[in-house]
Amino acid sequence: MILEIIGTIIFGAVIGMLARLVMPGKQNISALVTVILGVLGALVGYYIWGAPQDDSSIDWLRWITSIIAAAIFVAVYGAIRNRSSRV
Repeated sequence: MILEIIGTIIFGAVIGMLARLVMPGKQNISALVTVILGVLGALVGYYIWGAPQDDSSIDWLRWITSIIAAAIFVAVYGAIRNRSSRV
């Protein structure tokens, strides 16, 4: 159980960094928020494409879906943060 949580956090950190990499411009968000949004994106990708397969191959569809979901979360977070800082 603990290893699954640690693995999810590491997977989320990688997904979050990749999501920020594919986003245009600079995102002013912390590393912690990047990891949290990456974990959320990873969970969305996991939910959409189901449990990991039994073979040892890389599940590219889940990775791509997770990155896209995390990029959407980063964009939404940035829009909300920018809107609230202008008020």
